[in-house]
Amino acid sequence: MGKYFGTDGFRGEANKTLTADHAYRIGRFLGWYYRHEAESNNPEDKCRVVIGKDTRRSSYMFEYALGAGLTASGADAYLLHVTTTPSVSYVTRTEGFDCGIMISASHNPYYDNGIKLINTNGEKMDEETILKIESYLDGEPAEIPYAERENIGRTVDYAVGRNRYIGYLISLATRSYKDKKVGLDCANGSSWMIAKSVFDALGAKTYVIHNQPDGLNINTDCGSTHIQGLQKFVVENGLDVGFAFDGDADRCLCVDEKGNLVDGDGILYIYGRYMKDRGKLQGNRVVTTVMSNFGLYKAFDAIGIEYEKTAVGDKYVYENMVQNGYRLGGEQSGHIIFRKYATTGDGILTAIKMMEVMLEKKATLSELASPLTIYPQVLKNVRVKDKAMVRDDAEVQKKVENTASRLGDNGRILVRESGTEPLIRVMVEADKLETCQDLVDEVVDFILSKGYGE
Repeated sequence: MGKYFGTDGFRGEANKTLTADHAYRIGRFLGWYYRHEAESNNPEDKCRVVIGKDTRRSSYMFEYALGAGLTASGADAYLLHVTTTPSVSYVTRTEGFDCGIMISASHNPYYDNGIKLINTNGEKMDEETILKIESYLDGEPAEIPYAERENIGRTVDYAVGRNRYIGYLISLATRSYKDKKVGLDCANGSSWMIAKSVFDALGAKTYVIHNQPDGLNINTDCGSTHIQGLQKFVVENGLDVGFAFDGDADRCLCVDEKGNLVDGDGILYIYGRYMKDRGKLQGNRVVTTVMSNFGLYKAFDAIGIEYEKTAVGDKYVYENMVQNGYRLGGEQSGHIIFRKYATTGDGILTAIKMMEVMLEKKATLSELASPLTIYPQVLKNVRVKDKAMVRDDAEVQKKVENTASRLGDNGRILVRESGTEPLIRVMVEADKLETCQDLVDEVVDFILSKGYGE
């Protein structure tokens, strides 16, 4: 991670840690870099960048600032307007753009925002280019030439790109959803129009909640971070299944017909088994992160599926998949990557894939998930002044080691830094919920007693 960019872009409170000037300067650098400095680029060619945004009020400000920076450096900025992160990735890689930009802070509250950069292949931007951008933000180089006369860039309304993405999603369905009652929680975010369009086109009886964004209500008591609302909605309306997305719709969590949560681990189990049964699971292996539940690994062991464990972050999951040729991976939080179809997590694609298994197997989601037993898990976030100081504190490390010893083979503890926020995340997994709660509280209280709390 760099000074400004974390594992999922440059994220912070709008106009506090991430300002309109930052966005303008990022646009200035990218417009110049992709025309004059990037390998294989011809300075005679116009740089083309596609931009999407979520529904936060500040997203409009950042869109205009990025557009101004890009066009001032001679690039053309193609605006998808309110759309999902995976749609920006799809359009970038399929339509020959030099790069893509998504304006979103994902699951964070409305007052935060972020700038996610995507390379021409639809993947997260490489570290080398990110470091060059960070150097420019810190004043090196001090000046980048402005484009002049006919070389000045322009902005282009490119809603057609979003529509092509919708068409692509629809094309991936293997069967009609006729007579299936599907609930969608759009988190008042990027999926608020797209998800319903897809499921309606596929014939579902679509029931949508939290699809009235006002710029301030994104992720507020809704979406994948507040699944209880969808659980209640599915049961009360007798729905067959429910899908909840986050603010930029690169995550999806599921709710079965009984109102039970099927999280990212459940999705990996269901689709991993489906792929194995059809001989499609490359390397007989699924890529997970260290946050995946013990229960997932036990369930995989029972059916002979092997697995990888990466650091937390879909970036690391994707890198492992590419390096080893694996086709399925993801996170417990609902970032699921189907590498045959996408280069990033895609919430709506994940929902389509879950519908595929249900329809092909003629089974309910609860039946598909039933062999998987999830261990109790408690996660608490500690807002701290300095994540590195907590990480390097020998007494904190000793406390964590002692806790791990107490758990033995019946559980585990994981203490890690958030890649996007000033948080230390403390997670304990054990055979009893009470044990998880007690041990998490002990470690959190110890960190706070050392004076690290913000």
